[in-house]
Amino acid sequence: MELNTQDYLKKALLDTQERVRDFMNYAEQVGGGKLQEFFRDYAESEGRQAQKMRSYLEREK
Repeated sequence: MELNTQDYLKKALLDTQERVRDFMNYAEQVGGGKLQEFFRDYAESEGRQAQKMRSYLEREK
């Protein structure tokens, strides 16, 4: 089975959304401080990437 652009974008989006959830979970689990802030910032960064991917998917339809 050959993947097309939409398939790649969908997979990348799902992977990125999963990373957002993971890093938000990590932020909740650590004891606070700089590490918690790092995980939250990373989740936000991944969230912005997910938004870009979603907009590319919308354009491809």
